[in-house]
Amino acid sequence: MRAKAAGVSEAEASSGAGPVGGGGGSVSSAGVAGGRRFAGRDRLAGLVREVFGPGTRLDGVERLRGGTRKGVYRLTFGRGPSAVLYSWAVEENFWGDEGGPSGLQTFLAAHQEFSALGVRVPRLLFADGSGRHYPGEVAVVEDVRGGTLEERLRRNDLRGLSPLAAYLETMAGRRSAGLGRVGQVEAGVCPDVVLGWAVKDLAEAAGRVEAIRRERDAFEELLREMAAGIEPRTEHALIHGELGPDHVLMDDGGEPVLIDIDGAKFFDVEWEHVFLRLRFGEHYPRLRIEGLDEARMRFYRLAQSLALVAGPLRLLDGDFPDREAMMAIVRHHIGQALGFVRGG
Repeated sequence: MRAKAAGVSEAEASSGAGPVGGGGGSVSSAGVAGGRRFAGRDRLAGLVREVFGPGTRLDGVERLRGGTRKGVYRLTFGRGPSAVLYSWAVEENFWGDEGGPSGLQTFLAAHQEFSALGVRVPRLLFADGSGRHYPGEVAVVEDVRGGTLEERLRRNDLRGLSPLAAYLETMAGRRSAGLGRVGQVEAGVCPDVVLGWAVKDLAEAAGRVEAIRRERDAFEELLREMAAGIEPRTEHALIHGELGPDHVLMDDGGEPVLIDIDGAKFFDVEWEHVFLRLRFGEHYPRLRIEGLDEARMRFYRLAQSLALVAGPLRLLDGDFPDREAMMAIVRHHIGQALGFVRGG
């Protein structure tokens, strides 16, 4: 059964809840949950034999936190190091039919791009899109066990920021005339693309949030004014797309390892840095690169706030389990968006 469409009141809009990010911890055992059948030992037996050999004993399958389009599982064995499984099976997609192009092919294209640049990502052990070994596209990668950068920052351990900043400089220097997902670039102008996204998200948010509905005309006028004032570019940088500290693991050598790379694209680098500033907060100045366009930053900040209202509310139309975290994101970004039209 689908959940009732989520809505947000004026009181919730002014609640002042802060942003919430996914962590790197486990959330449940694998198996059947909420009518969805997730990966378990029985479903993975053939895949484990194919990847690790017929004598390998799979001892444990642990579903990890954070996925809305793919499942992420830690696999532990009778002997030898653990590994991580990515599954793009239909049961893992909480967005239903609107999950977009994220999948094995976009992951592989991004993995190849980052690896060629020397940007550390988990080593790829196996990939298969045929469905022969598991009912869905899968990849198996190394299990990086040093925890997330988010956890280290909470302990005031800042050592991962400098190498991450170097990665961001390298990525900004990788250019493409086209824009879009790695391996799927096409002609276009980033501000025009973002305006299209933002107008759609505004319509969605206005249909669900009374405070945004009352300001809808002011929002649309401001969005179009912002987009019109930005000069188009002929080159676009490689960006991760959702690079928060929870999407950076630390390896045993102290190097950052980027995960959730499926959404990597060629785009205006400011899109990345708006999200970085949101997620890294007081630590963001250590990651900022030179030459960012402040007009783009402001426009993309409003567009991302509208997306972080409309997107989570769409997600909550389904059976996504971590509902309060999603509502906290919505409440925070309602306030952020309203600040643009109310002089905040």
